[in-house]
Amino acid sequence: MQIQETAVAAPSGKDMKLFYACFVALVTTAFGFITRAVVLPQWGVEFNLTQTQLGEIAGVGLWPFAISIVLFSLIIDKIGYKTAMIFAFVCHLSAAIITIFADGYWMLYIGTFIVAIGNGTVEAVTNPVVATMFPRAKVKWLSILHAGWAGGLVLGGVMALLLGEETKWEYKIALIILPTLIYAIMMIPRKFPVNERVKAGVSYKEMLQEVGAGGALIIVGLIVFQLGAVFGWPLAANIVLTLLITGFFWMYTKSFGQPLFVLLLLIMIPLATTELGTDSWISDLMSPEMGKLGLQGGWVLVYTSAIMFVLRFFAGDIAHKISPLGLLATCSAIAAIGLYMMSFSSGVMILLAATIYGLGKTFFWPTMLALVSERFPKGGALTLNITGGLGMIAAGVIGAGILGFIQDKSVDSKIADYDSQNNTAIHSTYVTEKKTSLFGDYGGLDQNKLATASDADKETVVTIRETAKKEALRYIVIFPLIMLVSYLALMAYFKSRGGYKPIVLEEEAPATPY
Repeated sequence: MQIQETAVAAPSGKDMKLFYACFVALVTTAFGFITRAVVLPQWGVEFNLTQTQLGEIAGVGLWPFAISIVLFSLIIDKIGYKTAMIFAFVCHLSAAIITIFADGYWMLYIGTFIVAIGNGTVEAVTNPVVATMFPRAKVKWLSILHAGWAGGLVLGGVMALLLGEETKWEYKIALIILPTLIYAIMMIPRKFPVNERVKAGVSYKEMLQEVGAGGALIIVGLIVFQLGAVFGWPLAANIVLTLLITGFFWMYTKSFGQPLFVLLLLIMIPLATTELGTDSWISDLMSPEMGKLGLQGGWVLVYTSAIMFVLRFFAGDIAHKISPLGLLATCSAIAAIGLYMMSFSSGVMILLAATIYGLGKTFFWPTMLALVSERFPKGGALTLNITGGLGMIAAGVIGAGILGFIQDKSVDSKIADYDSQNNTAIHSTYVTEKKTSLFGDYGGLDQNKLATASDADKETVVTIRETAKKEALRYIVIFPLIMLVSYLALMAYFKSRGGYKPIVLEEEAPATPY
């Protein structure tokens, strides 16, 4: 079915072929995400990994995205979109091979790191390309583009789950190779448009000034501190390096950046934690309750993604009725309710809670990107992609990591309490020595020792662990609540200034407020 753009001429066949290629590329990024989420429990058992280590692997599938999307955004208009897509193809293919032949934590970590670099490169290309193709309907078309992410989660998830829990995880990881080959073939003959920023004659320096030192401080700080955690840099080195890079950016641009853009970057942190941070863990967190229904935990992610896939095709119409900010505020409230319900629901009520959560997270990512692109088109690919990059690193560093840490800390304390009340030695037997993470010290379960535990001990530990999994979601509710307050404040701000209004470069007619 040919989709028509609101209030503009129908896109040409050539444009739509490029759009479809971008769509499939987004499907590929989702394949890597969903297959990793499905096999995380298998990795934990096979390689004796703690929940925090699994959280670190889930996190490295997200935060390197920020490095590639920011770096490519700085040079994408120089090297060309097609060159960047070739690089993404190499990343996706090599990452699949490395992961399939992994023999432990570090090979899994490296393979996941490379696929994240490829994913960031794909979005560095597809987001500005689609925003340039449809400058007057960005919410609509970026939402349809990102339906590819949701569709990839559904398709990849169904394929991986239908293979069954008994199937080797290597076969599930190999599924990403299929859409990788397809998008490469589709992209090769395509001709890419000139970015709207370049076409309008906005200079490179003006683009950087939209971000400014304020925006640079946020994104550079998160990237540097994450790299510092990986390579063991001291805190002082992280601070000095962040300030140096930000200082050079300030010296060149002489700009703090657009205050609203800096604020939106800060809001992107809880947004990404709510959506992708939770999605990284949702299969594992819901496994106990879904198991009682005779289903794998991964079906929760597939189900909520199916909701996203369908509804994202209607984002444009909804946003024009209640404005992008109204849509984001509504979704924040719904997501908070859904997450809280999932933290205590059982049986079929899990599906109701998952439905509410799925409705809430549906429009977060594409609407936020469209909001930034509509208000800061002079920022071109940079403002748009820094927003997405910041979201990914926030989800990887904060979202995925903190959920794993919360589980380990909860299990650690609950088992210690159980020992003190029942005069047992389960904690000293099955909990590892203290480990250190970004969020503090914790004790994780020793999977090898647990596998040889007595039935009584194993039942006790599993019951405590399953309770901790569900309760972890309760701590995440604070993030959508922060978003709700922020979006309501922004709605009041724009209302005082005559209503929210997108900015269009070289527009033929004034853009109308929502």
